[in-house]
Amino acid sequence: MKIIKFIFIIFIILSSSLKAEINNDLLNTLKDGNKLIFIRHAYAPGGGDPDNFDIKDCSTQRNLSESGRQQATNIGNFFIKNKIPFEAVYSSEWCRCKETAEIAFKNFKTKSFLNSFFSQKFAKNKKKQITDLNKFVGNLKSSGNIVFVTHYVLISETLNYAPSSGEIVIADKEFNKIASFEIEY
Repeated sequence: MKIIKFIFIIFIILSSSLKAEINNDLLNTLKDGNKLIFIRHAYAPGGGDPDNFDIKDCSTQRNLSESGRQQATNIGNFFIKNKIPFEAVYSSEWCRCKETAEIAFKNFKTKSFLNSFFSQKFAKNKKKQITDLNKFVGNLKSSGNIVFVTHYVLISETLNYAPSSGEIVIADKEFNKIASFEIEY
């Protein structure tokens, strides 16, 4: 029995140091720049958008909860604490994305190609949005990190990955997923 406990303790110690090493590698990758950093908007309870959705009226949209606002703050703190550089932040025009970007980064610009195409009302925009995103990234002249605050469907479509609310997904400029991690709320 003592040997099993000993092996278990060794396993915990080794996996903890391995996790720290992976985190340091990931942080160094982000500090190197030239990455696309996709962030699914922070926690907004529910799914999809209400039938009366109006892009210009946040009261008609699914918005961040207090937990979501805390998660957005934690996202911003992650970048500050770890000194992760970024050249620009772009957000979907949806209020939950703009609020996430505002809380986490303060300065951002909106881009319609980052909007959701989950609902039937916006599904027709999918192909154009993906084309516009590809053109935008293809025309980037910088070697800095670019942050995109967007939606599950766009990240899933471009990176073939299903993110949680507030999850950060790192990719190269050819849209190859490098890593992902969740920020708590």
